[in-house]
Amino acid sequence: MRSAPKPRLSAGAILFRRDRGEVRYLLLRAFRNWDFPKGLVEQGEDPFAAARREIYEETGIRTLRFPWGEEFRETQLYGANKIARYYLAESRRKKVVFGINPALGKPEHEEFRWVDAEEARRLLPRRLLPIFEWAHRRVAGEAGDPAKSS
Repeated sequence: MRSAPKPRLSAGAILFRRDRGEVRYLLLRAFRNWDFPKGLVEQGEDPFAAARREIYEETGIRTLRFPWGEEFRETQLYGANKIARYYLAESRRKKVVFGINPALGKPEHEEFRWVDAEEARRLLPRRLLPIFEWAHRRVAGEAGDPAKSS
């Protein structure tokens, strides 16, 4: 009996920044879908390193702070056998510069927004809401759930 193929892992981060006392989260739009910066983990690549690479490739943001280290949350299996892993990173930089995806010859995303929690909940797909709520609890200073994630 053949086993199911191993899911393809993407890694990225929920980026936030503090703006005049408010927390803003970075969302990227490709077609009609809003998401956080992420991309496929290459063979042999550490997922945390892949997340940092993808953030830079997709946003131009290199200087990040990871207040909770390598703690992460993952989505349930979705799409074509995919799982997305998200870390939580703080940026002081507001400017986003879309990198060119070599396979597409253009950026992967058409739009970005730094949004508050309410707008993030409205724009994000349902599958990302539990992960967003985990991140928002962390950023807002709550303990979050104690489940071990890594």
